[in-house]
Amino acid sequence: MVAIAGATGSAGSAAAAAFGQAGARLGLIGTDAGRLAGLASDLGLADGAWAPGQGDLRTSAGADAAVGAIAERLGPVDVLIHVVGGWNGGTPTVAVEADDFEEMLGQHLYSTLHMVQATVPGMVERKWGRVMAISTPLASEPGPRGGGYVAAKAAQEALLRTLARDLTGTGVTANLILVRTIDTKHEREEEPTSKNASWTTPEEIAKVMLFLASDEAHTINGARIPLYAH
Repeated sequence: MVAIAGATGSAGSAAAAAFGQAGARLGLIGTDAGRLAGLASDLGLADGAWAPGQGDLRTSAGADAAVGAIAERLGPVDVLIHVVGGWNGGTPTVAVEADDFEEMLGQHLYSTLHMVQATVPGMVERKWGRVMAISTPLASEPGPRGGGYVAAKAAQEALLRTLARDLTGTGVTANLILVRTIDTKHEREEEPTSKNASWTTPEEIAKVMLFLASDEAHTINGARIPLYAH
């Protein structure tokens, strides 16, 4: 079963479409039941092929509730796709409010931690599993005025790369897909410019996720996979 945290975003929706077409059972996780049901309807997912999971993933209880809801209907989580979004920035570091950091750490670091803790122990017990998340090259090469976003993505990366080391030899892997901008409207193809040349479509991200979730990708662990033009 594939759990997608942040399922109604552009990357999450594309992942749901790709894994659904591949025949996977989908646990769609978010905060809005109506949007989750709407996504399932748009994708033509049959009853029994998907389940909604609602919860505030910034808390352990919220993640446990969301995972529990999908596992009750679909069975244990084999693949965790973490694409919870959220951005703030544009403020010089000396002027950033602590609340900006807390907001971004909740969205990116703590939501990831709690979802990992709710799903990975079972994967290890079953000796097979996949964890993946989207990050940004700014996490290791920040530009100016990154605010809480860049710090939180760097923390998320450190968390998952440490997890990957913990998982060595277990049959479970954890990897990161790096994108600059998710090209939801396919502007790179329809109205190409120098600005959008490095953007990545949701469908391109989903294809890489499908591979990372395959048995063939079992040796890829702790990778930061750049999915953008340099």
